[in-house]
Amino acid sequence: MDQTVEALGAGTRSAAVPPGADGVGDTLAELLLRLREAREAAATDPFGDPVLLIALAISRRLDDGRLDVAGVGALIARLADTAAAERARRIAAYVGVERGAATLDALAARLVRPDPHDSPVPFAAYREVVERPRFAAVFTAHPTFSLPPATGAAVAAAASGAEMPRGLSHRPAAPTLTEEFVQAVAAIQRGRDALDALNGALLRAARGIWGDRWQTLLPAPILLASWVGYDTDGRTDIGWWDTIGLRLTMKRLQLQRMAAQLAPLGDCAQALSARVAQAEAAVARQLEALPHTPVAEAVQGFAEVLIGQRQAAMTNPAALLGLFPAAMAAAPDEAARLALVVIRAGLVGHGLALAHTHTRLNASQIHNALRQRLGLTASPDDMASRRGLLAAMNAALAEVTPQPVDFGALMAEQASAVRLMMTVAQITKHVDASQPVRFLIAETESGYTLLGALWLAKRLGIERHIEISPLFETAEALERGDKVVEEALRSPFFRDYLRAHGRLCLQFGYSDSGRYVGQLPASYLAERLKLRLGDQLHRHGLGEIELVLFDTHGESIGRGGHPDSLADRLNYLSPPQARAALAKAGLKLREESSFQGGDGYLLFGTPALAAATVARIAEHAFVEPEGEPDPIYAESDYGADFFATIRREMQILVEDPGYAALLGAFGPGLLDRTGSRPAARQSDMGGPARISHPSQLRAIPNNAILHQMGWLANTLHGMGAAVAANPDSFADMLARSPRFARAVAMAARAAACSDLGVLRAGVDTLDPGPWLDRAGATRRPGRREELMHISAALEKLGLSSDVRRMFRRLQADHLALRANWPELPRMPDRLVLLHALRLALIHRIWLLAVQIPEFSPRHGATREALIRGILQLDVERALALLAEVFPARPDPASGLDFHEPAPGRGGASYAAEHAALFTPMAALFAQVRECSAAIVHEVGAFG
Repeated sequence: MDQTVEALGAGTRSAAVPPGADGVGDTLAELLLRLREAREAAATDPFGDPVLLIALAISRRLDDGRLDVAGVGALIARLADTAAAERARRIAAYVGVERGAATLDALAARLVRPDPHDSPVPFAAYREVVERPRFAAVFTAHPTFSLPPATGAAVAAAASGAEMPRGLSHRPAAPTLTEEFVQAVAAIQRGRDALDALNGALLRAARGIWGDRWQTLLPAPILLASWVGYDTDGRTDIGWWDTIGLRLTMKRLQLQRMAAQLAPLGDCAQALSARVAQAEAAVARQLEALPHTPVAEAVQGFAEVLIGQRQAAMTNPAALLGLFPAAMAAAPDEAARLALVVIRAGLVGHGLALAHTHTRLNASQIHNALRQRLGLTASPDDMASRRGLLAAMNAALAEVTPQPVDFGALMAEQASAVRLMMTVAQITKHVDASQPVRFLIAETESGYTLLGALWLAKRLGIERHIEISPLFETAEALERGDKVVEEALRSPFFRDYLRAHGRLCLQFGYSDSGRYVGQLPASYLAERLKLRLGDQLHRHGLGEIELVLFDTHGESIGRGGHPDSLADRLNYLSPPQARAALAKAGLKLREESSFQGGDGYLLFGTPALAAATVARIAEHAFVEPEGEPDPIYAESDYGADFFATIRREMQILVEDPGYAALLGAFGPGLLDRTGSRPAARQSDMGGPARISHPSQLRAIPNNAILHQMGWLANTLHGMGAAVAANPDSFADMLARSPRFARAVAMAARAAACSDLGVLRAGVDTLDPGPWLDRAGATRRPGRREELMHISAALEKLGLSSDVRRMFRRLQADHLALRANWPELPRMPDRLVLLHALRLALIHRIWLLAVQIPEFSPRHGATREALIRGILQLDVERALALLAEVFPARPDPASGLDFHEPAPGRGGASYAAEHAALFTPMAALFAQVRECSAAIVHEVGAFG
């Protein structure tokens, strides 16, 4: 049987499943073999459905006792363990962990002497190269914590060379804010260690050429930033006290880090160590006084300690920086001096924090605050009134005077935008003023929003400490983002603000753009926008300032992270030709990239992974973009038409009622919570609300549902129409254009995670017809009635006709793609089996659901509504209600002596229903979610 398993994996490594002595491997091998035969037969039998065939075979094994719930659990566990180990191997290859940081010294040597046969560059030129930040890794906290922390640690360790243990839990639990922060901090600390190694290499290279002058360098080519605990867009679980407390914690961690670095240096660092210890103790006292709720007396006490300890805690690193020269002069050797310069560089680069600070909120919150403060009631979306709004904002900027801020004002403030601005003001006054705070504004579609944010910052006196950055991620914003910036740049106040900071910060998202226009067109639109924005700066006389381009993508192809390698990801988001064009225009460029949630933190999950990740980033950041002609730019008409076709097809799909029906049918029920928010709004009737448009789902669950349904439409759909329009040009461009090939590689990876047979099986499951066909074929007593009941319930649910019509749209496009691109990858058998196994479990849950006895309406829910909710996999809510309707122990007083004669206790016991229906349903649903967790491993990320 071992040879059988190995044969099943031939040709597609991820299809193999390790055998086991317990028979699990035998069962999996048998199912995989049957699946492969069914898939091969389906190639010539258009009416065959291999996925449903295997699902039915699994169901029959459960019926006749050849398989039980424990056996199913063992199968899922083996598949999940194998998928996790394969994921670890992919991560290792993705960041080049075998090469690790070994390239840093060679990289630094090339910066000193680009031509090994030529003289070194001038010292001033080297200083400019290594001291100007070129890249920032931003640790974000979207709901992508798809692994339990221990399992994530095991995957990271396996990617670094350890054995992947078996038997781990793979299902996540929604993290608290504190848990998110703890995971982010661990990744950031490893990232800081890797940055120290990079800076050390840069300093050693300089030391070998320029003597003692290397000691004056402050290398900071790569920085780290975080918005964990500071991002309030769409979150209600982050109070201002949380943000300030976490920012104080980041300060304390930076001080503790410095203390640990200074300790081995001995006497030469004694004064530095003493001042760091004094500051750390003061911050500890500030944190002890931090209120956990905004109670006036507690906040008053906190303010007293925060301000009273401010001098001891420091609000900028000047006091520490002044102690470094003496320490370096007293250092016993070169190694100690190098260590001190590295520590100093980390302090200057990041200030009094482990990482830079990004806050985020929504543009509508800015508009609401302006409406309250300035009485500007017109909507910036109304083009007829926008010019007047912009004029009013400029007038307000001309007259604004700063007001003081205290914690009493912060407690009283109701406008969320003003409250966040006040929080930033308190941080810069009392925690750290050495580094600006990024102020990201989601859904920015008007320059009015940027001017309004500037007015609020001036009103609070913090415009010097805050970097206002619009987020462009909707299709409209990507189309006209340059017009949005231009509206702001027409204001002399905004231009003066940018000159004072020396940079314009912009953010590009891939959530909404990717799901509405497709991931490939989203990247194309973002690239075009970046180039147009460079032109805007020159047009307004700002060509000397730095352009900061922050791409907030996910780790998976569902949100823009390139799947092939980290190098490809960086070049996909920031193509060399685009970088070369910006450099040719004389613009200084800083790139920023997100590492999102638990999935993103995996790339910093061990010291080895962090070192490799930083090394790959450094290689990208320091390479001079060649700017060699790429055919996709020379033949721009083809590229524009190709991406426009995908965009058109994706927009048509998004408006198809069947697409929303597919996403909402039972997709949200397949997902465990991986963050603080539910996937979709809930109804008041005990079940999920009917989704009529994808916009009613949040972006990350939207993408995660596509992963779980086995069809990554947001990356794959529309490719058929685009390729079929000109197959020869497609093949030519794929062969000759690196930019185009990277984009198409996204679709190839999506195809490897997608299968029409898997999607068809899900569509068939929602169709009443196949259930009637099964009812006609079954010979099992009582099963015919159950199947007919499911059919009738699905008929009332009314999803099938829309979903089937939509499926035909996807099918036609994909047939066109495969006809013109036969090398397109296919979903491996192991992943297909996971989908089939989960579908069998869903079918079993439905069979149990229709056996639920009649009951009187409870909490507005009827039996019919309850079954309808279970069909949509709202199982947990249904089981909670059933536990009330059918209590397992209806009489809590049973068996107790109340010290007087008692009547006979009647009342039916519902223990039988729990044993036969509710408990098995809960166990099956848990296994459904276990399958989903394994599928996340197979795809490589959540959402």
